[in-house]
Amino acid sequence: MPIGDSIPLVGIRWDDILFVAFAATLLISALMVVTLRDIIRCGLALIVSLASLAGIYALLGDPLVAAAQVLVYIGAISVLILFAIMMTQTKNAPARLVFQTQAWFAAVGAVVIAVVIAVGVLATTWSTAGARLATATADVAHKLFGDYVLPFEVVSVLLTASVVGAVYLARREPTRPREDRS
Repeated sequence: MPIGDSIPLVGIRWDDILFVAFAATLLISALMVVTLRDIIRCGLALIVSLASLAGIYALLGDPLVAAAQVLVYIGAISVLILFAIMMTQTKNAPARLVFQTQAWFAAVGAVVIAVVIAVGVLATTWSTAGARLATATADVAHKLFGDYVLPFEVVSVLLTASVVGAVYLARREPTRPREDRS
């Protein structure tokens, strides 16, 4: 039995419900990224917010961008950030992080940005929603892995070098001062 385009008895479309769920998850996890005190949990909340954004991309009909979001940002960048944090974090770090002392400045900046976005949205004349455009996923994939394969590989080598650097910095023995021989 097919599900149908909308929820029975209510008439709300399924993609609208999914968009609201992804958007709510994105906003909540993004707030958790900037408000949690444990940096590992901040990194995990970042992964959830990036996954929600990938869901929105897929819902909007662009599976290539959604897949790139998952592969590049969740699969590489977020794991690299968490790996670097876990390898370099010391046990005697200060309890209160430096960026959390600037909460008032960040709140004022967030309000200013929200007002600018709201003014921009309200000043725009929105046309009626049209049909979804067909995306040329195969063309983009051929362009990315054909013409731009060198930058793609350079980024992968750069990420590998940063992982090796994080391991080197985390495993290095602290230097001892030399004894005076006089």
